[in-house]
Amino acid sequence: MGIKKNKYFFRRLHWPIVNRKHKDTVFRLLFGSDKAALLELYNAINNSHYDDPNDLIINTLDSAIFMGMRNDLSFIIDTRLNIYEHQSTDCKNIPLRCLFYVGNLYQQLVDDTKIYGSKLLKIPEPHFVVFYNGTDSLPEEVTYKLSDMYENRSDNPELELTVKIININQGMNDNLMKSCKNLSGYSTFVAKIREYNEFYPLPIAVRMAVDYCIDRDILKDFFVKERKAVYMYSLFEYNQRKHMKYLEKEAREIGLEEGLEEGRKKGLEEGRKKGLE
Repeated sequence: MGIKKNKYFFRRLHWPIVNRKHKDTVFRLLFGSDKAALLELYNAINNSHYDDPNDLIINTLDSAIFMGMRNDLSFIIDTRLNIYEHQSTDCKNIPLRCLFYVGNLYQQLVDDTKIYGSKLLKIPEPHFVVFYNGTDSLPEEVTYKLSDMYENRSDNPELELTVKIININQGMNDNLMKSCKNLSGYSTFVAKIREYNEFYPLPIAVRMAVDYCIDRDILKDFFVKERKAVYMYSLFEYNQRKHMKYLEKEAREIGLEEGLEEGRKKGLEEGRKKGLE
C-alpha cells in the first residue's frame, strides 16, 4: 500500500548521559528489532494494509540519552506517531507517562528555534497503545485518560490524552491474534512461562517455554536467533527479584532488632525510675 512520503529528522539532543543499562523485554526485542514484525502489529491494530517496512521511522526513546526515560516502542508511519508500551501490571498512571514520552519525542522532532515563529508547524498525530499481559483481570480492551488523574476535573478538560489498553493474554482478542502471528506467538510464550513457573524457577521456566515454542514452530526463527538474550533477560529479572526479597527480609530483621533495642532501653529506664521511687 503506497503512502505519502514524509521525512522526519530527529535531532540529537544534548542531555546528560546516564551510565546505566536496561535489559530489553522480549516484547521489545521481538517487535523493536524487526520492522516487518512491527508493521504487522500496526496493521493488525488499525486494520490497515501497509506492506513496506521501510515506511516505518522508528524513534524509540533511549534511556541513555533521555535521563533514564525509556519507552518500549515508538515510530512514525505516514503522519501518525505511534507510542506502544508493554505492561504486566495494570498501571492507571500510564496516560501521564505517555505525556512525558510524547513531549520528549516532539522535542526530537521539532526545531525549538521555530516554535516561536508565526508559521504553523505541522507535527504527526500521536496514538497510544498499551499491550497488557498481567495476571490481574482486565477486559479485552479498556481506555485510560489523563483527565481521570485530575484532582478536580472540569467538564471539558483543556489537556487530554487517551491510551488504549489491549489485553493480549491467551483467550483475549482472538481476531487481533489471528491478524498478527507474532503477537499470538508472544502470548503463547508468556502463557507457557507462567505454566512452567508454577513448578520451576523463572530461568528454567523460560528455557522450557522457548523450547516449547521452537518445537511447535511458534516464533521459531526469533527464538533460535535470540535464545541467549531471552534467557539472560529472565536471569536478570530472576536475580533482581531475589535481591529485592533479600532487601525486604533484611529490612524486617533490622526493624526487629531496632525495636528490641528500643524496648530494652525503655525497660531499663522505667526500671531505673521505679528504683528511685
